[in-house]
Amino acid sequence: MIGLGAKRLDRIVAVGAHCDDIAIGAGGTLLTLCQARPGIRVDALVLSGGGSEREQEEQAALAAFCPDADLRLTVHKLPDGRMPGHWDEAKAAVEELRLRTEPDLVLAPRTDDAHQDHRGLAKLMTTAFRDHLVLGYEIVKWDGDLGRPSAYQPLSPETAELKVRLLQEHYPSQQHRPWYDREAFLGLARIRGIESNARYAEAFAVTKLTLDLGE
Repeated sequence: MIGLGAKRLDRIVAVGAHCDDIAIGAGGTLLTLCQARPGIRVDALVLSGGGSEREQEEQAALAAFCPDADLRLTVHKLPDGRMPGHWDEAKAAVEELRLRTEPDLVLAPRTDDAHQDHRGLAKLMTTAFRDHLVLGYEIVKWDGDLGRPSAYQPLSPETAELKVRLLQEHYPSQQHRPWYDREAFLGLARIRGIESNARYAEAFAVTKLTLDLGE
């Protein structure tokens, strides 16, 4: 495995189409970043769930996943599963986010995600944040759209276990889903860990990456 470090990260952006997307796809990475860099600014945007119990879950969850961070969360009210029909509102939300921050890293869904809401948001992010490193996180689902990632963030066993515990603790509204369990989350992290020569890892797709290998 070839590791490439990043410059100091002071600001990151994390976006999701639904409450819990960010935590499922990149919760371990957020924990790793925020624990290593107290005070890091995290601008988080979620397109649906605003004004419901899901927004309350998301606020508590991201506060736990971003310990000691300057967390700024916005949750909108776009209908779940209908983002293509609300493209203008989604685009406006992403553009407003872009105006208020200049991040060192962006965490977003993958552009080839099978869920139309995830995929639509991902395409908006790669155009609005065209000069930034955008890592596309993965979410396991019925569609079977997991592919071959191009980037990995290793997770310590403690971080992987904490991610699973926080997911179970902060999203009670999702507990009825048959795929929402410890085995699914930790199992995928173990597979990605094997692929990256680590115990556990989160994996990401990178659509474009500019290298700076000089001094």
